[in-house]
Amino acid sequence: MTAITDALWASLPIPALILDADDCIRDVNPTAELFLNASRKSLEGAVMWDKIQLGTPLQDAVARVRTARSSLYVNAVDVGAETRKPVSCDVQIAVLADKPDHVLVLWENRELVGRMDRAMSSKTAAKSAIGMAEMLAHEIKNPLAGITGAAQLISMNANAEDRELTDLIVAETRRVLKLLEQVEDFGNVRPPERRAVNIHDVLDHARKSASVGFAAHMNIIEDYDPSLPHTWADPDQLQQVIVNLLKNAAEAGQSGGTIRLRTFYEMSLKVRHPDGSGSAVPLQIEVIDDGPGIPPELAKDVFEPFVSGRENGTGLGLALISKIVSDHDGWIAVESAPGHTAFRISLPVAPKEVSE
Repeated sequence: MTAITDALWASLPIPALILDADDCIRDVNPTAELFLNASRKSLEGAVMWDKIQLGTPLQDAVARVRTARSSLYVNAVDVGAETRKPVSCDVQIAVLADKPDHVLVLWENRELVGRMDRAMSSKTAAKSAIGMAEMLAHEIKNPLAGITGAAQLISMNANAEDRELTDLIVAETRRVLKLLEQVEDFGNVRPPERRAVNIHDVLDHARKSASVGFAAHMNIIEDYDPSLPHTWADPDQLQQVIVNLLKNAAEAGQSGGTIRLRTFYEMSLKVRHPDGSGSAVPLQIEVIDDGPGIPPELAKDVFEPFVSGRENGTGLGLALISKIVSDHDGWIAVESAPGHTAFRISLPVAPKEVSE
């Protein structure tokens, strides 16, 4: 392969392959091997249409690209293989500059891109909502303090029945003040102080803290990939994210239930930024519980501020987690069904020059 260097080919975050003049597969990048759940050796030399299942026939499209010496983009093509369920992808086809009869085929998972675009949109909406909430919190705190003081003065000369009412006023205003302070704290999260961090050190610290505290009634299982490189993160903020996710899992689970901490590497994942650029987020952390799951009506908005499935919940915990992960150029998502809820965090790898 001369048109693409080996290093670039190996690091390409989306599945890609090269076809010769007879539509036989001549090369497959590592991401495509993972996507198709097939080795390069098993794919090379085979006719593409025999090995890869396509919901839309692309033979004519490949032929047109060769003839026109140009590129072609095809939306929403189901791509699969013998051991891979078809996934809707956008497919790009282009000729190689030095071998016009050879074609480069790339495909991008539409579902992942859609989720990440929604995550970025959610981040922008969250900033606006929190900005408004911070302003309201500042304006409301002073009147509430006055109400509390007035109720306490009234209670000094009140009878027992009236004192019960003034005590209720004081208790409720204090509860609202506490909520407002949480809103202000949410908006005051400092920018992350990032450095090379071993994900498993953070997970172990959070697990030990949870095991002797709020998650003592749960079984926490480790399922780690020990070969993972360091991530580029603020260890304290990352610790806060994992502890909060463990706490949510522990509150959702029953005594004797299971929380699974899983780490793995997925080269094909990348976050798309508002400016159109993208960055790879291959380091994956999953916090999985066997609780009742998130109500379907809340699942799509669970990272939005003030959305909560718990009585008296503020709805700021997961919004804060999402904010911290986004500030680390990462991505968080959730999949939930009764008996299986998985929060998945995707993070970038630390720059090579600082991780060595």
